[in-house]
Amino acid sequence: MHDLAALEADGVTATFVASTEFVTATDAQARALGFAEVPAVYVAHPIQDRTDEEMVALADDALPRVLAAVTGGPTNG
Repeated sequence: MHDLAALEADGVTATFVASTEFVTATDAQARALGFAEVPAVYVAHPIQDRTDEEMVALADDALPRVLAAVTGGPTNG
């Protein structure tokens, strides 16, 4: 989150990508850093026990939302 805030402060568009387990922690740390609007994309949790095929499916699903987040388009979740 610190890196994301620093990049955004320098005018570099960045997006936080994590599993849904980290939504609350992301929001809390963003508020602590004074970073009100965190561009974030969340994928289903857990990650560690997924097969390669499941990881590809998660990435395929997340990619349009990541691209929208860094281009200013709608993220749809």
